[in-house]
Amino acid sequence: MDSQESAKRMEEGRLYLPSDPEIMKKQFDCLEKLYDYNQTRPHDQELRARMLKDMFAELGEGCYIEPPLRSNWGGYHTHFGDHVYANFNLTLVDDGHIYVGSKTMIGPNVTIATAGHPIEPNLRYLEMQYNMDVHIGKNVWLGAGCVILPGVTIGDNTVIGAGSIVTKDIPAGVVAVGNPCRVLREVGEHDREYYYRDRKIDVPIPDVLSKLDKD
Repeated sequence: MDSQESAKRMEEGRLYLPSDPEIMKKQFDCLEKLYDYNQTRPHDQELRARMLKDMFAELGEGCYIEPPLRSNWGGYHTHFGDHVYANFNLTLVDDGHIYVGSKTMIGPNVTIATAGHPIEPNLRYLEMQYNMDVHIGKNVWLGAGCVILPGVTIGDNTVIGAGSIVTKDIPAGVVAVGNPCRVLREVGEHDREYYYRDRKIDVPIPDVLSKLDKD
């Protein structure tokens, strides 16, 4: 399998060899940029913003990623909408494409993975790999320590509980938790009255989601 064929298969989600020299050279160039990003200092906010814009496939306005960021391709196959926030130790296995909608919040130690390896042992011995894109909607909250597996789609306005392992698609507007992650309930009236257990919401709730839907 030559470099051109491997690159084509990589983009199409077919089995390919990630150790192909041309693929690895391109990947290492991306990892050099990631290394520099992780060496920045807390006051280097403008520098970080410029670096992320150069590193990512797409990056909207007002995005913030707290170093250290771990990423197989340094964000090269990652697409963020506007005002996406990610806490410490976000891991992007972005050999395939990762799409994250605007206003999504990502807790610490979250992993979003697109890469997989065949169960068939002979193919795995040869270090074969495949990639399945991940789609995360707008205004999603991924709790600390979540793992999002290849090919998963998560709908808008959904909350994924801390430590969940998301193996299948999760619809919009729900709270989902567990390993494997399952829908616990819909976001509803209780959530519009209480923000934490018995603590009532004591501030006005603005209608901002209609604007997000238009973006």
